[in-house]
Amino acid sequence: MGLSGEFFNNIDAKGRLSIPAKMRTLLQEEFGDTQLVVTRTSEALVAYPLSRWEKIKADVEAMPNGADKDVIYRSRISPAAQSGFDSQGRIAIPASLRSIARLEKEVVIVGLSDKLELWSHVRFVEQMERSEERLRSMSDQLGSLGF
Repeated sequence: MGLSGEFFNNIDAKGRLSIPAKMRTLLQEEFGDTQLVVTRTSEALVAYPLSRWEKIKADVEAMPNGADKDVIYRSRISPAAQSGFDSQGRIAIPASLRSIARLEKEVVIVGLSDKLELWSHVRFVEQMERSEERLRSMSDQLGSLGF
């Protein structure tokens, strides 16, 4: 089944974000993890189960040294922060990552199989508008999938 669903939560002033119980349960059952590693994308944050993150990191380590590996390290590996859940099911997101994703109050948590996306509400709405526009050009593919 993997991680799925769309949830709206608030991040507090200390950068703590509650991850829904459903997601925490799936994280434990499907990945055997109780920790997430949060890193950046171009417009949002992405949180990986620790076991998935270790695989990603190993794949990057296996790359030949050079500019591609360096840019991946600078933009995805180095900014990453590992976080366990507190007693209220929250993870702590560092200020540097919150700033990149413009997480101020309202956060949308989206399950994408083996990871979670963490969006500011405003950016999520903008992304969904772009997604719907792209989906209009994919009508044949959507139809074959049953949508």
